[in-house]
Amino acid sequence: MQHHSRIAILALVAAFLADGVLAQTSKLPLVEVYKSPYCGCCGAWVAHMQKAGFTVKVHEVTEVSALRERLGIPAAHASCHSAKVGGYALEGHVPADDVKRLLREKPQAIGLAVPAMPLGAPGMEVPPAQAESYATLLLRRNAPAQIYVRHPAGNPSATPEP
Repeated sequence: MQHHSRIAILALVAAFLADGVLAQTSKLPLVEVYKSPYCGCCGAWVAHMQKAGFTVKVHEVTEVSALRERLGIPAAHASCHSAKVGGYALEGHVPADDVKRLLREKPQAIGLAVPAMPLGAPGMEVPPAQAESYATLLLRRNAPAQIYVRHPAGNPSATPEP
């Protein structure tokens, strides 16, 4: 009998933990991505977001710049794809952890951008020796962009800005 009780308790603990993980994942809002059907790095970024627990809906478009303008993303911070999540805009290869921080902190902002296509960013993976340092920018209306998170070259740990 004691063996069956242990199994039952372990099953309950496993179910509780799984429920917590599922609840945490389901709290993440939908990410809607607008990208070219011919861009492989954009597809790799989508996979990165999905692996991080986001549900992603992809819109294949031939022109992203009109959407970027509607979202309020300055052309100076443009990249190869744009996205919407939780009322914010995302531009380029923004790491999922940066997006989760944005959603947790809820700053008054347009959203986040990783301008251009830095080697080593999610979807732009390369060997560490070839990776570039880059920053995730916080975009605000009527204010200059500010560094939100610094990503050192070849180092997966990021340094959030205060």
